[in-house]
Amino acid sequence: MDIKASDVKTLRDMTGAGMLDCKKALTETNGDIDKAVDYLREKGISKAAKKQDRIAAEGLANIYIDGNKAVILEVNSETDFVSKNQEFQNMVKTIGETILKNEVSTVEEVLNLSTGSGTVNDLIINETATIGEKLSLRRFALLTKNDDEVFGSYLHMGGRIASLVIVKNGNEEIAKDVAMQSAAMKPKYVNRDEVPNSEVEHERTVLTEQALNEGAKKAVLEKESSLLPIGVLKVVNEFKKGEVVSIMDENDNEFARGIANYSSDACKMILGCHSDDILKILGYKNYDAIITRDNITTL
Repeated sequence: MDIKASDVKTLRDMTGAGMLDCKKALTETNGDIDKAVDYLREKGISKAAKKQDRIAAEGLANIYIDGNKAVILEVNSETDFVSKNQEFQNMVKTIGETILKNEVSTVEEVLNLSTGSGTVNDLIINETATIGEKLSLRRFALLTKNDDEVFGSYLHMGGRIASLVIVKNGNEEIAKDVAMQSAAMKPKYVNRDEVPNSEVEHERTVLTEQALNEGAKKAVLEKESSLLPIGVLKVVNEFKKGEVVSIMDENDNEFARGIANYSSDACKMILGCHSDDILKILGYKNYDAIITRDNITTL
C-alpha cells in the first residue's frame, strides 16, 4: 500500500525515529499509526539489545537541585558528539529530575522508576534506538542538605566534569568556589588530617620527578610560578573569566588546572606577550598572569 508522507511525518513527530524507519513501520502495519508506534518500540528494544556490548565512555554529567535535595549524575554515550544532541540532553534532564523526586541509592532502582510515560529504562532504550548509540546511566549521587547548609555546583566544559558540594555556614558564592576547586583538584580527601603520610611523600616524589624531567612545566611545578602569557603557546576551546581550565604541555598532556583570570578570547590576544603589554593590547589589565599561582593545582 502507498504510505502518505503526512503519516510518516506524524509518526516521526510522535517517536523521534528516522523517516525510513517510520515508513517501514507504517508499511509493516498497513498504515496503522498506533501499531506502527508499537512496532518501532519493539524494534527499538531489539536495537538497544544489540548495542549492549558496545563501549559507552563519552557522554554528559549534570546537576539538578530542588530545595534541600540535589543529584549529580553521569549518562554515557559512545561519542562526545551525542552529548551535544538536544534529545540526549533532555533525556539526562528527565532522569535527573526523576531521581530528585524519589529516594533511591542504586542505578538498578533508578532504571525502574517511572517517568510518567514509562520507566527510566524504557526511556534509555527508546533514545538508544532513536539516536543510534548505546546509552547508559553510569552513576549518580543523591544529596540532602540542612537549612543552614548551601549547595555548590560547577560544570566544566559543558558537562565533561561536574562537581557538587555541601558547605556549612557559607553562602552560594563560597560554595561555588569550593565546587570549582574540587573540579580542578580532583580531591580524594576533605581535609589534611585524612591524608596518609605515605601518600603525601609519594605525591612529593612524583611531582619532583615531573618537574626535573619536563622543562616546559618547570615554572609551574618546581618554581610554583603563575602562568604568564609569555609562556602560553596556544589557547584551545572557549571559556570565561573565572572558569576552571586545563593546562597542557607541548604534547597536549594535561598536568595542571587553574582558574582563568581572562576569557579565552582575551588569552588568545595576549598569548606569547609580556605582562607589561596586556593593558596596551586589551585596553584593560586585571592581572599580570593568565592564571595566578594560588589558583593552580597540579595533577
